[in-house]
Amino acid sequence: MPYPKKLLNDYETLALDLHPHWWYFVEAAVALVGAVILGIVSLAFGWPIGVKWVAVVLIVGCAVWLAARYVRWMTTNFVITSDRVIFRHGVFAKSGIEIPLERVNSVHFTQTVMERLLGAGDLLIESGAEEGRQRFTDVRNPDRVQNLIHSQMEKNEDRMFNRTGSASGVDVASQLEKLEGMRDRGSLTHEEFESQKRKLLG
Repeated sequence: MPYPKKLLNDYETLALDLHPHWWYFVEAAVALVGAVILGIVSLAFGWPIGVKWVAVVLIVGCAVWLAARYVRWMTTNFVITSDRVIFRHGVFAKSGIEIPLERVNSVHFTQTVMERLLGAGDLLIESGAEEGRQRFTDVRNPDRVQNLIHSQMEKNEDRMFNRTGSASGVDVASQLEKLEGMRDRGSLTHEEFESQKRKLLG
């Protein structure tokens, strides 16, 4: 299920919309295969009826686990837009987090040897937001996602400089918040911040 376009702002564009890597299914899939093998072996060797029923219960339980994983996978989105990083999940009750690009301080990724071979890994975003640090697991090609976030941050800063000269129709409070984030990260000096702030308020 793609991220709903109606949740984007009018000026916002979608750069990336990811579901978790297929590695997300491995535990449930391996459990289901193991339960099926147990069931086949119990039938082939004529094991006691109690063992066969245990195998049936395990197969049903693992199948339900795998189906639940799939539904959760479908309703989990890691999104990068021209303005934010968004993580959203939930089937009926939705929850998530949004990190404005101007608040992002650094982006790190980690991969084990196996994850590197499979193209999966974890992404760690440090920001000036209230929670400060967010880890996202089972991200596909986290190194490319890291580069894309940095690219969108640069484009966002470029738009800030282009827009601040004429703030007509733009939410001044939002633009000020972006300028503050750039100043806090060191992208703007104090003098540049004050200059752009005067232009906005002027």
